Amino acid sequence: MQEIKNFDKAAKKYYNTLSLNPLPLLSWDIFGQHYQKISAFFNDLSEFNVIAKDSNWKGTSDIKKALLEKDQIVVVTDPELNIVKASHNIFDMNGYTQEEIIGQKPKIFQGPDTCAETTLYISKAIKQQKPFETTVLNYRKDGSAYRCWIKGEPVFDKKGKVVHFIAFEKEVA
Repeated sequence: MQEIKNFDKAAKKYYNTLSLNPLPLLSWDIFGQHYQKISAFFNDLSEFNVIAKDSNWKGTSDIKKALLEKDQIVVVTDPELNIVKASHNIFDMNGYTQEEIIGQKPKIFQGPDTCAETTLYISKAIKQQKPFETTVLNYRKDGSAYRCWIKGEPVFDKKGKVVHFIAFEKEVA
């Protein structure tokens, strides 16, 4: 029994020399939320990489940077402008889940006060297979309006054929 007491004294002395601070439970909650967000981004990135590989993308802007560093939404459409993939964080911007918008056209986000001149500019760029960048008034699922910065570009395969369009988006003030 004396050996255990000596061990306890030595352990207490050792642990008192360490500068460890206990973590409140809340910090684990925050860590868990951050982990879930990063995990979802990497799942999105993996799915975008599959699309790129299957369609032989020649190259495009850095999706990883857009998702992880710039916290942008990424939307990929087919050449007919049907949405084939959107990053999970689209829900945070407009209330739509990925499942709700797959197969839809991006016009789903437009509404009565969306500027016709801006949509015409985007349409012309798409028809000409040119990159574009603009801010547009979009609408959330609940009907409320928000300003959305969009940088879009065609995605070509290795033969030079347009196989997708990609848009990087972010809500702006």
